[in-house]
Amino acid sequence: MKKLSKRTKVFQDKVDTEKMYPLTEAINLLKEVKATKFDETVDVALRLGVDTRKAEQMVRGTCSMPNGLGKEIRVLVFAKADKAIAAVEAGADYVGGEDYAKKIQEGWLEFDRVVATPDMMAVVGRIGKILGPRGLMPNPKVGTVTFEVETAIKNIKAGQVEFRADKQGNLHAAIGKVSFDADKLCENVTALVDTVKRMKPSASKGIFLRNFSVSSTMGPGIKVDPQTVNA
Repeated sequence: MKKLSKRTKVFQDKVDTEKMYPLTEAINLLKEVKATKFDETVDVALRLGVDTRKAEQMVRGTCSMPNGLGKEIRVLVFAKADKAIAAVEAGADYVGGEDYAKKIQEGWLEFDRVVATPDMMAVVGRIGKILGPRGLMPNPKVGTVTFEVETAIKNIKAGQVEFRADKQGNLHAAIGKVSFDADKLCENVTALVDTVKRMKPSASKGIFLRNFSVSSTMGPGIKVDPQTVNA
């Protein structure tokens, strides 16, 4: 019989995988079962009652975490002239055009988010097949294709997360670190859930938020009762 890891045993002893916990209790449990030395990321997984094959039911957007994400977000900006200067002054980590497109084609991916001015999308479009599958492609719907590069960069650096429901209606987003105080994690979760609820498509029928769980980088999910998330 395979020996259970210390973390798995602790999780099994403390967490009922069939139970839906109040949000505060779920977050506290998540912190209790932590067994790694590094500061794990806390993720939220939502199952939505949408059919994303229909364009009118796509759920996609951004949410600013009130308590940040607990990590440095590396921002690459495609811009030129005065907008490139503005991006540097706003704190972008990398700013350029053709030079960065070439680097990406050669395998460079040392960034977390991409912002582009509209006049640079012809350049960005050529690397769309690389950025798109990784969720890095700029999009005007989430404010990352814009001439207002300063605002976009500041929002991202302050802890803005981007989310999009997949083909099955699943939506995932990082909302902080295990080391955060429980109340700060709860506030971040609430901000995300509230934002997603406000984006419910009119064509979505029945229960919109169907399943909800929280997990850490190396840990299993803990089910959360959606009724306990008060925005």
